[in-house]
Amino acid sequence: MDQPATQRTSMAGAAGRIGIFLEMIKFQHTVFAMPFAVLSALLACSTNGRLLVPAWPWIILCVVAARTAAMGFNRIADAALDAGNPRTSGRAIPAGILVRKDVWLLVAGSAAVFIFSAAMLNSLCLYLSPVVLAVLLGYSYAKRFTVLCHAWLGLSLALAPLGAWVAILGRVDLPPALLGGAVVFWVAGFDIIYACQDVAFDREAGLCSIPAKIGIPRALWVSAAMHAAAVLLLALLAVYSPLGGIYCIGLGLAAAAILYEHLIVKPRDLSRVNAAFFAANGFVSVGLMTAGALDLLL
Repeated sequence: MDQPATQRTSMAGAAGRIGIFLEMIKFQHTVFAMPFAVLSALLACSTNGRLLVPAWPWIILCVVAARTAAMGFNRIADAALDAGNPRTSGRAIPAGILVRKDVWLLVAGSAAVFIFSAAMLNSLCLYLSPVVLAVLLGYSYAKRFTVLCHAWLGLSLALAPLGAWVAILGRVDLPPALLGGAVVFWVAGFDIIYACQDVAFDREAGLCSIPAKIGIPRALWVSAAMHAAAVLLLALLAVYSPLGGIYCIGLGLAAAAILYEHLIVKPRDLSRVNAAFFAANGFVSVGLMTAGALDLLL
């Protein structure tokens, strides 16, 4: 029997609303942090010789919930700025598609899920969960007072592989520190490229970003230097972990993707920033995870 028209309409409306929330938090960008958390967890499991399957759903839930809370809070904190920036004025809150109360509920619910998931892993994860949330939520205000906002964003994503290692082993060692450091430089590098789109607005609004501070040409050189540091740390990871030849091939392909990113973004032509931001960097994270997983599992 067909569903009543009112029920179908209600379901369609709910699905559309979920889609709005997912678009607001750019859920597809979870691809930047999650693969590194998975790789770090696999490395940790290889260290103690056990896969620890029960921990994996909680690790994944931690990453998703923490990122959702951070992105929702960012949209609230930046609502007024987004409204004044032509590039971001169509976002859900400034466009009036969502009200702040609903987004606050999303943030609070996601934060609660994150803390609960951390508690299900181990006591250290639980104790550190408020610190992690403070770093993640604090990023939303970083660009108001420091050009290190790009590195702050990198640290926010680097907490995923660090946290995954702690979830498995209950401590921090050199491999996750190298992986986390690589994520800091990698994210900061591509965030600088992304910020080149908003130089005029950032200067007018008094916001801090490296492109607004030193100009786009020099900012792209800073981005390239950060990406070189990221590749170096990822190479060192192969030295101080069980990763071998397959991972090194993946790292070579990831380095090529990063180089491509810098070749297609020019100081006077930022039209391909989105391609550099999502396609190239998505390949870097997923590619490294896949190569590392194959290396460890085979």
